[in-house]
Amino acid sequence: MTHPVSGISRRARVLSAGLAAGAVLVPLGAVAATPAAAAAPAVTCTSAQAGLAAKLTKDITAALKNRKGTVAVGLYDRTTKTTCTLRATTSFDSASVVKVTVLATLLWDAKKTGRYLTNRESDLAYAMITKSDNAATSTLWRQLGTGKVKAFLKEAGMTRTVPGTGGYWGLTRINATDEQKLLGLITAKNAVLSDNARAYLLKLMNKVVPAQRWGTPAGAPAGTAIHVKNGWLQRATLGWRVHSIGAFKGGGHDYTLSVLTHGNSSMNYGVATIQGVAKAVHKDLAPRASAAGRYTPTDTPREAFVAVPGS
Repeated sequence: MTHPVSGISRRARVLSAGLAAGAVLVPLGAVAATPAAAAAPAVTCTSAQAGLAAKLTKDITAALKNRKGTVAVGLYDRTTKTTCTLRATTSFDSASVVKVTVLATLLWDAKKTGRYLTNRESDLAYAMITKSDNAATSTLWRQLGTGKVKAFLKEAGMTRTVPGTGGYWGLTRINATDEQKLLGLITAKNAVLSDNARAYLLKLMNKVVPAQRWGTPAGAPAGTAIHVKNGWLQRATLGWRVHSIGAFKGGGHDYTLSVLTHGNSSMNYGVATIQGVAKAVHKDLAPRASAAGRYTPTDTPREAFVAVPGS
């Protein structure tokens, strides 16, 4: 039976767990030392603007205090040359965040062959990004094949992203570093994506339906251009994967933000974690914006979304 969220079969969604037994020989009379617990990864920020890195580090850390699960963060603001990272290379199942990569691959491949998208491809791309349509994604994924996806990833420098096998695009392995690279290609002139391709990607990410505009846009100042793509998926291990990537421009800033999570007890829990980080970021980058003028997602995400296409 195919899972309606991301084309993942029930069999593929149940992960097998294996335990490998190992014997450690300790000399007679010796005491085996207990390994020290590894320190939890910390938020790291740098900035050309005095005081901003320290404030972001403090506020993102505070937003994540007592939050359960695993969270990765990537932030880059071109205006202030600000970068923040947390678990930058930790891998997550992509869920529908990979749909931006699918469209980027399609546009990159069309550029290589010197052609425009067909009307059929444009319709599929529109449904895939704005409504997160799974059937449209599966059609384009089959058309491209993992070979072209891998070729695009190599060209884009997204070296740690691994396409899902067997048609399961929702199980592509992603990380914050590569998602930030992708957003960087979409938001600045480069040799991989044409200016028209970049404008098209941003246009569709700006037209995401209201019910799916949660996550990284939360707390963005009024007047900011918002471009977003989210993903959510529940599996037998590590609970809910809930992700949000976004590009924002306005108020003198031009920045990208990726927040990836798994180990969430529910979809809403993951959304709340992401939005806590997003609000801290937007507030620190635009501290003078009034609370009343900040973006609040139109709808509250509900777990029921998982039963219909659109993850």
